[in-house]
Amino acid sequence: MKKKLLAVFLSVAMTASLAACGSSGSAPAAGSDTKTETKTEAKAEDKADDKGTADASGVDTSEHVVISYMTTGDPPEAGSEKEQNLNDMLAKLNAILTEKCNAELAMYYIPWTDYLSNYNLTLARMDGSVDLVGTASDWLDAWPNAKNGAFLELSEDMLKTYAPKTWESVPADHWDLCKYDGEIYLMPEDNYAQWTNHGWIYRLDWAKEAGLANGVHSWEDMTTYVKWVKENKKDLKNVWDSDGTQYAQMANGWIVSHSDFVAIDGICSGALWGGSKSDLYTITAPAMTMTDSLVEYAKMMKEWDTAGVWPTDVLNNTSGSNRDEFRVGQVAVEQHHTQTWTDLCSHTPANTIYVDDPKAETGIFYFGEEAKNIVALSITHGAMAISAGSKNPERALMVYDLIRNDPECYELFNYGIEGVSWEKDANGLRTTPANYNSDTQNINGMTNYWWGRNDDLEIKDATRNWDAIDALYAEYDKIKIDYPYGQFVPEIDDIQGKIDNCNEQYTNYMKQISFGKYNGTAEDIVAEMQAALKTAGIDDVTAALQAQFNELYK
Repeated sequence: MKKKLLAVFLSVAMTASLAACGSSGSAPAAGSDTKTETKTEAKAEDKADDKGTADASGVDTSEHVVISYMTTGDPPEAGSEKEQNLNDMLAKLNAILTEKCNAELAMYYIPWTDYLSNYNLTLARMDGSVDLVGTASDWLDAWPNAKNGAFLELSEDMLKTYAPKTWESVPADHWDLCKYDGEIYLMPEDNYAQWTNHGWIYRLDWAKEAGLANGVHSWEDMTTYVKWVKENKKDLKNVWDSDGTQYAQMANGWIVSHSDFVAIDGICSGALWGGSKSDLYTITAPAMTMTDSLVEYAKMMKEWDTAGVWPTDVLNNTSGSNRDEFRVGQVAVEQHHTQTWTDLCSHTPANTIYVDDPKAETGIFYFGEEAKNIVALSITHGAMAISAGSKNPERALMVYDLIRNDPECYELFNYGIEGVSWEKDANGLRTTPANYNSDTQNINGMTNYWWGRNDDLEIKDATRNWDAIDALYAEYDKIKIDYPYGQFVPEIDDIQGKIDNCNEQYTNYMKQISFGKYNGTAEDIVAEMQAALKTAGIDDVTAALQAQFNELYK
Protein backbone atom coordinates (compact mmCIF):
# COMPACT_ATOMS: atom_id res chain seq x y z
CA MET A 1 0.00 0.00 0.00
CA LYS A 2 2.84 2.38 0.82
CA LYS A 3 4.29 1.91 -2.65
CA LYS A 4 0.91 2.31 -4.37
CA LEU A 5 0.35 5.61 -2.54
CA LEU A 6 3.82 6.77 -3.55
CA ALA A 7 3.13 5.93 -7.19
CA VAL A 8 -0.18 7.82 -7.09
CA PHE A 9 1.50 10.81 -5.45
CA LEU A 10 4.19 10.87 -8.11
CA SER A 11 1.62 10.65 -10.88
CA VAL A 12 -0.33 13.59 -9.46
CA ALA A 13 2.86 15.55 -8.96
CA MET A 14 3.91 14.99 -12.56
CA THR A 15 0.50 16.04 -13.85
CA ALA A 16 1.11 19.35 -12.11
CA SER A 17 4.59 19.48 -13.68
CA LEU A 18 6.18 19.32 -10.27
CA ALA A 19 8.36 16.29 -9.55
CA ALA A 20 9.10 15.28 -5.99
CA CYS A 21 12.80 15.21 -5.24
CA GLY A 22 13.89 13.32 -2.15
CA SER A 23 16.56 14.37 0.28
CA SER A 24 20.19 13.61 -0.30
CA GLY A 25 22.23 11.20 1.74
CA SER A 26 21.30 7.86 0.15
CA ALA A 27 24.93 6.91 -0.38
CA PRO A 28 26.26 3.96 1.60
CA ALA A 29 28.15 4.79 4.74
CA ALA A 30 31.89 4.66 4.48
CA GLY A 31 33.73 1.83 6.15
CA SER A 32 31.11 -0.91 5.74
CA ASP A 33 32.49 -4.35 4.88
CA THR A 34 29.83 -4.83 2.22
CA LYS A 35 30.14 -1.60 0.30
CA THR A 36 32.54 0.92 -1.16
CA GLU A 37 31.60 4.58 -1.47
CA THR A 38 33.08 6.48 -4.42
CA LYS A 39 32.24 10.10 -5.21
CA THR A 40 33.37 12.84 -7.52
CA GLU A 41 35.78 15.25 -5.90
CA ALA A 42 33.70 18.13 -7.21
CA LYS A 43 30.68 17.17 -5.11
CA ALA A 44 30.99 19.96 -2.57
CA GLU A 45 31.36 22.59 -5.27
CA ASP A 46 28.44 21.16 -7.22
CA LYS A 47 26.19 21.19 -4.18
CA ALA A 48 27.18 24.75 -3.38
CA ASP A 49 26.05 25.72 -6.89
CA ASP A 50 22.64 24.01 -6.60
CA LYS A 51 19.92 26.25 -7.95
CA GLY A 52 16.27 25.84 -8.90
CA THR A 53 17.09 24.17 -12.18
CA ALA A 54 15.09 21.77 -14.33
CA ASP A 55 16.08 19.43 -17.11
CA ALA A 56 14.59 19.37 -20.61
CA SER A 57 11.50 17.44 -19.44
CA GLY A 58 10.72 20.02 -16.78
CA VAL A 59 11.80 17.79 -13.90
CA ASP A 60 13.00 19.72 -10.87
CA THR A 61 16.64 18.79 -10.24
CA SER A 62 17.55 21.65 -7.93
CA GLU A 63 18.86 19.44 -5.14
CA HIS A 64 22.10 17.53 -5.73
CA VAL A 65 21.65 13.87 -4.72
CA VAL A 66 23.81 10.77 -4.52
CA ILE A 67 22.36 7.61 -6.04
CA SER A 68 23.63 4.36 -4.56
CA TYR A 69 23.95 1.52 -7.08
CA MET A 70 23.87 -1.95 -5.53
CA THR A 71 25.53 -4.78 -7.42
CA THR A 72 26.91 -8.20 -6.64
CA GLY A 73 30.68 -8.49 -6.61
CA ASP A 74 33.73 -7.92 -4.46
CA PRO A 75 34.80 -4.27 -4.08
CA PRO A 76 38.33 -3.21 -5.02
CA GLU A 77 40.68 -3.07 -2.07
CA ALA A 78 40.67 0.30 -0.35
CA GLY A 79 43.60 2.44 -1.42
CA SER A 80 44.53 0.13 -4.28
CA GLU A 81 45.36 1.13 -7.83
CA LYS A 82 42.23 -0.72 -8.86
CA GLU A 83 40.06 1.45 -6.63
CA GLN A 84 41.80 4.58 -7.91
CA ASN A 85 41.00 3.65 -11.51
CA LEU A 86 37.37 3.10 -10.54
CA ASN A 87 37.26 6.46 -8.78
CA ASP A 88 38.82 8.19 -11.79
CA MET A 89 36.10 6.80 -14.03
CA LEU A 90 33.35 7.72 -11.55
CA ALA A 91 34.67 11.27 -11.30
CA LYS A 92 34.21 11.72 -15.05
CA LEU A 93 30.84 9.95 -15.04
CA ASN A 94 29.56 11.95 -12.08
CA ALA A 95 30.52 15.21 -13.74
CA ILE A 96 28.23 14.26 -16.62
CA LEU A 97 25.45 13.04 -14.34
CA THR A 98 25.69 16.24 -12.32
CA GLU A 99 25.40 18.33 -15.46
CA LYS A 100 22.46 16.38 -16.87
CA CYS A 101 20.41 15.54 -13.77
CA ASN A 102 22.32 17.02 -10.80
CA ALA A 103 23.08 13.60 -9.34
CA GLU A 104 26.08 11.38 -8.85
CA LEU A 105 26.56 7.64 -8.50
CA ALA A 106 28.14 5.68 -5.64
CA MET A 107 28.93 1.97 -5.72
CA TYR A 108 27.40 -0.40 -3.17
CA TYR A 109 28.85 -3.91 -3.37
CA ILE A 110 27.39 -7.19 -2.16
CA PRO A 111 30.48 -9.46 -1.97
CA TRP A 112 30.24 -12.96 -3.40
CA THR A 113 30.56 -14.71 -0.05
CA ASP A 114 26.99 -15.49 1.06
CA TYR A 115 25.90 -13.00 -1.58
CA LEU A 116 22.23 -13.97 -1.83
CA SER A 117 21.58 -13.82 1.90
CA ASN A 118 23.35 -10.46 2.25
CA TYR A 119 21.63 -9.14 -0.87
CA ASN A 120 18.16 -9.96 0.46
CA LEU A 121 18.94 -8.70 3.96
CA THR A 122 20.17 -5.37 2.56
CA LEU A 123 16.99 -4.94 0.54
CA ALA A 124 14.77 -5.93 3.44
CA ARG A 125 16.14 -3.10 5.60
CA MET A 126 14.71 -0.47 3.21
CA ASP A 127 16.71 2.15 5.10
CA GLY A 128 17.58 4.36 2.13
CA SER A 129 21.12 3.00 1.80
CA VAL A 130 20.50 1.78 -1.76
CA ASP A 131 18.60 3.19 -4.72
CA LEU A 132 19.37 1.34 -7.96
CA VAL A 133 19.40 -2.43 -7.49
CA GLY A 134 20.85 -4.90 -9.96
CA THR A 135 18.61 -7.95 -9.88
CA ALA A 136 17.59 -11.09 -11.76
CA SER A 137 14.55 -13.34 -11.85
CA ASP A 138 16.56 -16.56 -12.05
CA TRP A 139 19.49 -16.02 -9.66
CA LEU A 140 18.87 -12.92 -7.53
CA ASP A 141 15.32 -13.40 -6.23
CA ALA A 142 13.79 -10.57 -8.25
CA TRP A 143 10.21 -11.82 -7.94
CA PRO A 144 10.35 -12.79 -4.26
CA ASN A 145 11.72 -9.33 -3.49
CA ALA A 146 8.98 -7.70 -5.57
CA LYS A 147 6.39 -9.82 -3.81
CA ASN A 148 7.81 -8.94 -0.38
CA GLY A 149 7.74 -5.20 -1.05
CA ALA A 150 11.48 -4.61 -1.40
CA PHE A 151 11.13 -3.04 -4.87
CA LEU A 152 9.25 0.07 -5.87
CA GLU A 153 6.34 -0.24 -8.26
CA LEU A 154 7.23 1.67 -11.44
CA SER A 155 4.20 3.31 -12.99
CA GLU A 156 4.13 4.08 -16.70
CA ASP A 157 4.06 7.79 -15.85
CA MET A 158 7.21 7.46 -13.73
CA LEU A 159 9.06 5.59 -16.47
CA LYS A 160 7.94 7.95 -19.22
CA THR A 161 8.98 11.00 -17.20
CA TYR A 162 12.20 9.90 -15.50
CA ALA A 163 13.48 7.15 -17.83
CA PRO A 164 12.00 8.16 -21.20
CA LYS A 165 14.63 6.56 -23.44
CA THR A 166 14.39 3.27 -21.60
CA TRP A 167 10.60 3.42 -21.76
CA GLU A 168 10.64 4.02 -25.50
CA SER A 169 13.23 1.34 -26.26
CA VAL A 170 11.55 -1.52 -24.38
CA PRO A 171 8.63 -3.08 -26.31
CA ALA A 172 5.25 -3.33 -24.63
CA ASP A 173 5.38 -7.13 -24.45
CA HIS A 174 8.75 -6.89 -22.68
CA TRP A 175 7.31 -4.50 -20.11
CA ASP A 176 4.59 -7.09 -19.54
CA LEU A 177 7.29 -9.62 -18.63
CA CYS A 178 8.54 -7.18 -15.98
CA LYS A 179 5.24 -7.13 -14.11
CA TYR A 180 4.27 -8.88 -10.91
CA ASP A 181 0.62 -8.81 -9.93
CA GLY A 182 -0.03 -6.32 -12.73
CA GLU A 183 2.65 -3.79 -11.74
CA ILE A 184 6.04 -3.09 -13.35
CA TYR A 185 8.96 -3.68 -10.98
CA LEU A 186 11.91 -4.26 -13.31
CA MET A 187 13.70 -2.59 -16.22
CA PRO A 188 14.95 -5.47 -18.37
CA GLU A 189 18.26 -6.06 -20.10
CA ASP A 190 16.42 -6.90 -23.30
CA ASN A 191 18.68 -5.40 -25.98
CA TYR A 192 21.90 -7.29 -25.35
CA ALA A 193 22.86 -10.52 -27.09
CA GLN A 194 24.22 -13.09 -24.69
CA TRP A 195 23.81 -16.84 -24.68
CA THR A 196 24.35 -18.81 -21.49
CA ASN A 197 23.11 -22.11 -22.87
CA HIS A 198 25.69 -24.80 -22.25
CA GLY A 199 27.56 -27.15 -24.55
CA TRP A 200 30.80 -29.00 -25.25
CA ILE A 201 33.64 -26.69 -26.27
CA TYR A 202 36.29 -28.59 -28.22
CA ARG A 203 39.23 -28.31 -30.60
CA LEU A 204 37.66 -28.13 -34.03
CA ASP A 205 40.99 -28.72 -35.75
CA TRP A 206 41.42 -31.98 -33.81
CA ALA A 207 37.84 -33.03 -34.60
CA LYS A 208 38.66 -32.69 -38.28
CA GLU A 209 41.73 -34.86 -37.76
CA ALA A 210 39.42 -37.41 -36.12
CA GLY A 211 37.38 -37.62 -39.32
CA LEU A 212 34.62 -35.21 -38.27
CA ALA A 213 35.05 -32.87 -41.23
CA ASN A 214 32.14 -30.63 -40.22
CA GLY A 215 32.93 -30.71 -36.53
CA VAL A 216 30.92 -32.14 -33.64
CA HIS A 217 27.14 -31.94 -33.96
CA SER A 218 25.83 -34.82 -31.84
CA TRP A 219 26.63 -36.74 -28.68
CA GLU A 220 27.76 -39.60 -30.90
CA ASP A 221 30.17 -37.24 -32.68
CA MET A 222 31.42 -36.11 -29.30
CA THR A 223 32.06 -39.71 -28.29
CA THR A 224 34.08 -40.24 -31.47
CA TYR A 225 36.05 -37.07 -30.75
CA VAL A 226 36.95 -37.72 -27.10
CA LYS A 227 37.97 -41.34 -27.77
CA TRP A 228 40.13 -40.26 -30.73
CA VAL A 229 41.82 -37.56 -28.63
CA LYS A 230 42.55 -40.06 -25.87
CA GLU A 231 44.28 -42.35 -28.37
CA ASN A 232 46.07 -39.75 -30.48
CA LYS A 233 46.99 -36.82 -28.22
CA LYS A 234 49.11 -38.60 -25.65
CA ASP A 235 50.87 -35.46 -24.41
CA LEU A 236 47.69 -33.89 -22.99
CA LYS A 237 47.14 -33.67 -19.25
CA ASN A 238 43.65 -35.10 -19.76
CA VAL A 239 41.01 -35.13 -22.47
CA TRP A 240 38.85 -33.25 -19.97
CA ASP A 241 40.30 -32.35 -16.57
CA SER A 242 36.84 -32.17 -15.04
CA ASP A 243 36.38 -31.55 -11.32
CA GLY A 244 33.14 -33.52 -11.30
CA THR A 245 30.79 -30.58 -10.73
CA GLN A 246 29.22 -30.51 -14.20
CA TYR A 247 26.89 -33.52 -13.77
CA ALA A 248 23.60 -31.59 -13.76
CA GLN A 249 24.47 -29.51 -16.84
CA MET A 250 25.59 -32.66 -18.64
CA ALA A 251 22.35 -34.46 -17.81
CA ASN A 252 20.17 -31.50 -18.79
CA GLY A 253 22.27 -31.16 -21.94
CA TRP A 254 21.45 -34.74 -22.86
CA ILE A 255 17.74 -34.22 -22.10
CA VAL A 256 17.33 -31.06 -24.22
CA SER A 257 19.33 -32.69 -27.01
CA HIS A 258 16.92 -35.63 -27.11
CA SER A 259 13.57 -33.98 -26.40
CA ASP A 260 11.76 -30.65 -26.52
CA PHE A 261 11.96 -30.15 -22.74
CA VAL A 262 11.98 -26.55 -21.47
CA ALA A 263 13.19 -26.26 -17.88
CA ILE A 264 11.69 -23.87 -15.34
CA ASP A 265 14.48 -21.72 -13.93
CA GLY A 266 15.13 -21.34 -10.25
CA ILE A 267 13.21 -24.21 -8.63
CA CYS A 268 16.29 -26.33 -8.00
CA SER A 269 19.78 -26.77 -9.38
CA GLY A 270 18.90 -29.98 -11.18
CA ALA A 271 16.34 -28.41 -13.58
CA LEU A 272 14.01 -31.25 -12.67
CA TRP A 273 10.72 -29.70 -13.77
CA GLY A 274 9.46 -27.90 -16.84
CA GLY A 275 7.22 -28.07 -19.86
CA SER A 276 7.92 -28.87 -23.47
CA LYS A 277 7.94 -26.82 -26.65
CA SER A 278 4.94 -28.80 -27.87
CA ASP A 279 3.04 -28.37 -24.58
CA LEU A 280 4.56 -25.54 -22.57
CA TYR A 281 2.10 -25.56 -19.69
CA THR A 282 1.97 -29.24 -18.83
CA ILE A 283 4.58 -29.96 -16.17
CA THR A 284 6.90 -32.86 -16.80
CA ALA A 285 9.89 -34.35 -14.95
CA PRO A 286 12.22 -35.94 -17.54
CA ALA A 287 14.10 -37.83 -14.81
CA MET A 288 10.94 -39.90 -14.47
CA THR A 289 9.58 -39.91 -18.01
CA MET A 290 12.68 -40.30 -20.23
CA THR A 291 13.73 -43.68 -18.87
CA ASP A 292 15.04 -45.29 -22.07
CA SER A 293 16.92 -42.14 -23.07
CA LEU A 294 18.55 -41.81 -19.65
CA VAL A 295 19.65 -45.44 -19.80
CA GLU A 296 21.31 -44.65 -23.14
CA TYR A 297 22.98 -41.63 -21.51
CA ALA A 298 24.25 -43.72 -18.60
CA LYS A 299 25.73 -46.25 -21.02
CA MET A 300 27.51 -43.55 -23.04
CA MET A 301 28.99 -41.93 -19.94
CA LYS A 302 30.23 -45.32 -18.75
CA GLU A 303 31.90 -45.63 -22.17
CA TRP A 304 33.59 -42.25 -21.69
CA ASP A 305 34.73 -43.25 -18.20
CA THR A 306 36.15 -46.54 -19.44
CA ALA A 307 37.97 -44.71 -22.24
CA GLY A 308 39.66 -42.43 -19.69
CA VAL A 309 38.13 -39.13 -20.82
CA TRP A 310 38.43 -37.62 -17.31
CA PRO A 311 40.65 -38.32 -14.29
CA THR A 312 39.90 -41.53 -12.42
CA ASP A 313 39.21 -39.42 -9.28
CA VAL A 314 36.98 -37.03 -11.23
CA LEU A 315 34.43 -36.61 -8.43
CA ASN A 316 37.18 -35.37 -6.12
CA ASN A 317 39.55 -33.84 -8.66
CA THR A 318 41.10 -30.55 -7.58
CA SER A 319 44.20 -30.70 -9.75
CA GLY A 320 43.69 -27.54 -11.75
CA SER A 321 41.45 -25.25 -13.80
CA ASN A 322 40.29 -27.01 -16.94
CA ARG A 323 39.43 -23.77 -18.72
CA ASP A 324 42.89 -22.33 -18.24
CA GLU A 325 44.32 -25.66 -19.36
CA PHE A 326 42.20 -25.51 -22.50
CA ARG A 327 43.57 -22.05 -23.27
CA VAL A 328 47.12 -23.40 -23.42
CA GLY A 329 46.39 -26.70 -25.16
CA GLN A 330 46.66 -29.09 -22.22
CA VAL A 331 43.12 -30.48 -22.55
CA ALA A 332 40.69 -31.04 -25.43
CA VAL A 333 37.28 -30.32 -23.88
CA GLU A 334 35.56 -27.66 -21.79
CA GLN A 335 31.91 -27.78 -20.73
CA HIS A 336 30.34 -24.38 -20.25
CA HIS A 337 28.05 -21.87 -21.91
CA THR A 338 28.24 -20.18 -25.28
CA GLN A 339 29.45 -16.93 -23.75
CA THR A 340 32.55 -18.81 -22.58
CA TRP A 341 33.10 -20.23 -26.05
CA THR A 342 33.06 -16.70 -27.51
CA ASP A 343 36.17 -16.06 -25.40
CA LEU A 344 37.88 -19.38 -26.01
CA CYS A 345 37.43 -19.21 -29.78
CA SER A 346 39.03 -15.75 -29.91
CA HIS A 347 42.65 -14.66 -30.17
CA THR A 348 42.93 -13.15 -26.71
CA PRO A 349 46.37 -13.03 -25.06
CA ALA A 350 45.39 -15.82 -22.66
CA ASN A 351 44.53 -18.24 -25.47
CA THR A 352 48.05 -19.24 -26.44
CA ILE A 353 46.85 -22.23 -28.48
CA TYR A 354 46.47 -19.91 -31.48
CA VAL A 355 50.04 -18.69 -31.16
CA ASP A 356 51.45 -22.16 -30.60
CA ASP A 357 49.45 -23.62 -33.50
CA PRO A 358 48.19 -21.24 -36.22
CA LYS A 359 45.81 -23.98 -37.42
CA ALA A 360 44.07 -24.26 -34.04
CA GLU A 361 40.29 -23.79 -34.05
CA THR A 362 37.71 -24.00 -31.28
CA GLY A 363 34.17 -25.20 -31.85
CA ILE A 364 31.09 -25.72 -29.72
CA PHE A 365 28.50 -28.49 -29.82
CA TYR A 366 25.65 -26.78 -28.04
CA PHE A 367 23.19 -28.75 -25.97
CA GLY A 368 19.90 -28.97 -27.84
CA GLU A 369 21.52 -28.86 -31.28
CA GLU A 370 20.20 -32.27 -32.32
CA ALA A 371 16.62 -31.47 -31.35
CA LYS A 372 16.82 -27.79 -32.38
CA ASN A 373 15.86 -27.04 -28.80
CA ILE A 374 17.23 -23.65 -27.75
CA VAL A 375 15.62 -21.29 -25.25
CA ALA A 376 16.72 -17.66 -25.22
CA LEU A 377 17.90 -16.17 -21.96
CA SER A 378 15.13 -14.51 -20.01
CA ILE A 379 15.16 -10.73 -20.43
CA THR A 380 15.00 -10.52 -16.63
CA HIS A 381 18.13 -12.65 -16.20
CA GLY A 382 19.58 -9.18 -15.72
CA ALA A 383 17.36 -6.25 -14.75
CA MET A 384 17.40 -3.04 -12.74
CA ALA A 385 14.98 -2.26 -9.94
CA ILE A 386 14.49 0.65 -7.56
CA SER A 387 14.61 -0.07 -3.84
CA ALA A 388 11.33 0.64 -2.09
CA GLY A 389 13.42 2.38 0.55
CA SER A 390 15.04 4.79 -1.90
CA LYS A 391 14.79 8.44 -0.91
CA ASN A 392 15.37 9.50 -4.52
CA PRO A 393 13.54 7.09 -6.82
CA GLU A 394 12.94 9.70 -9.52
CA ARG A 395 16.58 10.70 -9.78
CA ALA A 396 17.63 7.04 -9.63
CA LEU A 397 15.55 6.42 -12.75
CA MET A 398 17.15 9.42 -14.46
CA VAL A 399 20.65 8.15 -13.66
CA TYR A 400 19.81 4.67 -14.93
CA ASP A 401 18.34 6.11 -18.12
CA LEU A 402 21.61 7.93 -18.79
CA ILE A 403 23.87 4.97 -18.03
CA ARG A 404 21.80 2.70 -20.26
CA ASN A 405 21.23 5.08 -23.17
CA ASP A 406 23.73 7.95 -23.20
CA PRO A 407 26.81 6.92 -25.27
CA GLU A 408 29.33 8.80 -23.15
CA CYS A 409 27.94 7.51 -19.86
CA TYR A 410 27.60 3.99 -21.25
CA GLU A 411 31.19 3.84 -22.46
CA LEU A 412 32.58 5.17 -19.19
CA PHE A 413 30.58 2.80 -17.03
CA ASN A 414 31.22 -0.30 -19.15
CA TYR A 415 34.71 0.28 -20.55
CA GLY A 416 36.30 3.03 -18.47
CA ILE A 417 38.19 6.11 -19.62
CA GLU A 418 39.09 6.04 -23.29
CA GLY A 419 42.84 6.06 -23.74
CA VAL A 420 43.37 4.55 -20.29
CA SER A 421 41.25 1.39 -20.16
CA TRP A 422 40.32 1.15 -23.83
CA GLU A 423 40.72 2.68 -27.26
CA LYS A 424 39.47 2.13 -30.81
CA ASP A 425 41.42 0.65 -33.68
CA ALA A 426 41.18 1.69 -37.33
CA ASN A 427 38.10 -0.51 -37.77
CA GLY A 428 36.25 1.04 -34.85
CA LEU A 429 36.73 -2.02 -32.68
CA ARG A 430 37.63 -1.83 -29.01
CA THR A 431 41.21 -2.56 -28.02
CA THR A 432 43.31 -1.97 -24.91
CA PRO A 433 46.33 0.37 -24.68
CA ALA A 434 49.79 -1.15 -24.71
CA ASN A 435 50.27 -0.59 -20.97
CA TYR A 436 46.79 -1.85 -20.02
CA ASN A 437 46.63 -3.98 -16.87
CA SER A 438 43.47 -6.08 -16.74
CA ASP A 439 43.89 -6.69 -13.00
CA THR A 440 43.56 -2.99 -12.17
CA GLN A 441 41.97 -1.34 -15.22
CA ASN A 442 39.11 -3.65 -16.14
CA ILE A 443 36.26 -1.26 -15.32
CA ASN A 444 33.56 -3.68 -16.43
CA GLY A 445 34.88 -6.08 -13.82
CA MET A 446 34.36 -3.41 -11.15
CA THR A 447 31.02 -1.86 -12.13
CA ASN A 448 29.44 -5.28 -12.73
CA TYR A 449 26.79 -3.71 -14.92
CA TRP A 450 24.74 -6.74 -15.96
CA TRP A 451 21.37 -5.02 -15.74
CA GLY A 452 20.99 -2.84 -18.82
CA ARG A 453 23.67 -3.45 -21.40
CA ASN A 454 22.71 -2.13 -24.81
CA ASP A 455 23.84 -3.55 -28.15
CA ASP A 456 23.06 -0.21 -29.80
CA LEU A 457 25.97 1.28 -27.84
CA GLU A 458 28.31 -1.71 -27.53
CA ILE A 459 31.75 -1.38 -29.14
CA LYS A 460 32.88 -4.79 -30.31
CA ASP A 461 36.01 -6.28 -28.77
CA ALA A 462 38.72 -6.48 -31.42
CA THR A 463 40.08 -9.75 -29.99
CA ARG A 464 36.83 -11.66 -30.64
CA ASN A 465 36.27 -13.98 -33.58
CA TRP A 466 33.17 -12.17 -34.78
CA ASP A 467 32.79 -14.20 -37.97
CA ALA A 468 32.34 -17.38 -35.93
CA ILE A 469 30.32 -15.69 -33.17
CA ASP A 470 27.91 -13.94 -35.51
CA ALA A 471 27.37 -17.15 -37.47
CA LEU A 472 26.47 -19.12 -34.35
CA TYR A 473 24.21 -16.38 -33.00
CA ALA A 474 22.39 -16.30 -36.34
CA GLU A 475 21.88 -20.05 -36.09
CA TYR A 476 20.48 -19.67 -32.59
CA ASP A 477 18.14 -16.89 -33.66
CA LYS A 478 16.57 -19.14 -36.30
CA ILE A 479 15.57 -21.88 -33.86
CA LYS A 480 15.25 -20.24 -30.43
CA ILE A 481 12.09 -19.76 -28.46
CA ASP A 482 11.74 -17.04 -25.84
CA TYR A 483 11.86 -18.21 -22.24
CA PRO A 484 8.15 -18.84 -21.51
CA TYR A 485 8.08 -18.81 -17.72
CA GLY A 486 9.49 -15.38 -16.93
CA GLN A 487 6.51 -14.35 -14.81
CA PHE A 488 6.02 -17.64 -13.02
CA VAL A 489 6.70 -17.14 -9.31
CA PRO A 490 6.29 -20.59 -7.77
CA GLU A 491 4.70 -20.85 -4.35
CA ILE A 492 6.95 -23.46 -2.83
CA ASP A 493 6.77 -23.00 0.93
CA ASP A 494 4.61 -26.10 1.35
CA ILE A 495 6.71 -28.25 -0.99
CA GLN A 496 10.21 -26.87 -0.35
CA GLY A 497 11.20 -29.89 1.72
CA LYS A 498 10.21 -32.29 -1.06
CA ILE A 499 12.00 -30.16 -3.66
CA ASP A 500 15.15 -30.26 -1.56
CA ASN A 501 14.87 -34.01 -1.09
CA CYS A 502 14.34 -34.57 -4.82
CA ASN A 503 17.29 -32.37 -5.70
CA GLU A 504 19.50 -34.20 -3.21
CA GLN A 505 18.59 -37.61 -4.63
CA TYR A 506 18.99 -36.41 -8.21
CA THR A 507 22.40 -34.96 -7.36
CA ASN A 508 23.59 -38.15 -5.69
CA TYR A 509 22.58 -40.37 -8.59
CA MET A 510 23.42 -38.02 -11.44
CA LYS A 511 26.98 -37.61 -10.20
CA GLN A 512 27.39 -41.35 -10.65
CA ILE A 513 25.54 -41.51 -13.96
CA SER A 514 27.11 -38.48 -15.64
CA PHE A 515 30.64 -39.65 -14.92
CA GLY A 516 30.03 -43.38 -15.33
CA LYS A 517 30.94 -44.05 -11.70
CA TYR A 518 28.11 -46.47 -10.92
CA ASN A 519 28.00 -50.18 -10.21
CA GLY A 520 25.75 -52.58 -12.04
CA THR A 521 23.92 -51.86 -15.27
CA ALA A 522 22.69 -48.57 -16.68
CA GLU A 523 19.14 -49.88 -16.35
CA ASP A 524 19.71 -50.58 -12.66
CA ILE A 525 21.11 -47.15 -11.75
CA VAL A 526 18.34 -45.27 -13.59
CA ALA A 527 15.69 -47.40 -11.90
CA GLU A 528 17.28 -46.78 -8.50
CA MET A 529 17.29 -43.03 -9.13
CA GLN A 530 13.64 -43.01 -10.15
CA ALA A 531 12.62 -45.01 -7.09
CA ALA A 532 14.53 -42.60 -4.83
CA LEU A 533 12.92 -39.60 -6.52
CA LYS A 534 9.47 -41.11 -6.11
CA THR A 535 10.10 -41.68 -2.40
CA ALA A 536 11.40 -38.09 -2.11
CA GLY A 537 8.08 -36.78 -3.41
CA ILE A 538 8.72 -35.84 -7.03
CA ASP A 539 5.14 -36.67 -8.05
CA ASP A 540 3.75 -34.40 -5.33
CA VAL A 541 5.94 -31.50 -6.47
CA THR A 542 4.95 -32.05 -10.09
CA ALA A 543 1.26 -31.97 -9.14
CA ALA A 544 1.67 -28.83 -7.02
CA LEU A 545 3.50 -26.97 -9.78
CA GLN A 546 0.89 -28.08 -12.32
CA ALA A 547 -1.87 -26.66 -10.13
CA GLN A 548 -0.06 -23.32 -10.07
CA PHE A 549 0.42 -23.42 -13.85
CA ASN A 550 -3.28 -24.11 -14.28
CA GLU A 551 -4.06 -21.01 -12.23
CA LEU A 552 -1.56 -18.70 -13.92
CA TYR A 553 -1.88 -19.84 -17.52
CA LYS A 554 -5.56 -20.79 -17.61
